[in-house]
Amino acid sequence: MKGLVIRNYRPEDARALALVFHRAVRRGTGEHYTLAQRLAWSPWVKPGRAWHERLAEIETIVAETPRGPVGFMALDLADGFLDFAYVDPAVRGKGVAAELYDVLEARARAAGLTRLQTEASRVAEPFFRERGWVVLHRQRVRRLGVRLPNALMERVFCEDEAAA
Repeated sequence: MKGLVIRNYRPEDARALALVFHRAVRRGTGEHYTLAQRLAWSPWVKPGRAWHERLAEIETIVAETPRGPVGFMALDLADGFLDFAYVDPAVRGKGVAAELYDVLEARARAAGLTRLQTEASRVAEPFFRERGWVVLHRQRVRRLGVRLPNALMERVFCEDEAAA
């Protein structure tokens, strides 16, 4: 995508990323989740201190255009859990998620991780599957009393991939 920059998270990104998350959930998952599920998943924009602290404590990277942040992904380098993978629906399908993922995977490999896991939404599952992730099991997580289906997925790096 033209003008796209991938960079590290900064504290001043918290509000913009909360909006990206909210729009991605509310507008970007409508084909896969009911309105009740989307409302439970993201009932409001959460730009408070807890949101910033959660993004700051893990390896969070931001996709930014000249208009501002349009996506982000976050990986806990301590255990290999990919915790966030959200792109604004306005730029979905333009390679933003792929750019973010490539950077995070490279950082995971550089940190010596050999296995990554995530809880992928129905929207994100095909994206991860295309990159060698497999479904370990399907589950339903509870948000505000509403069950949301997702898949626990894993990506294991083979030894021959390490040289790539």
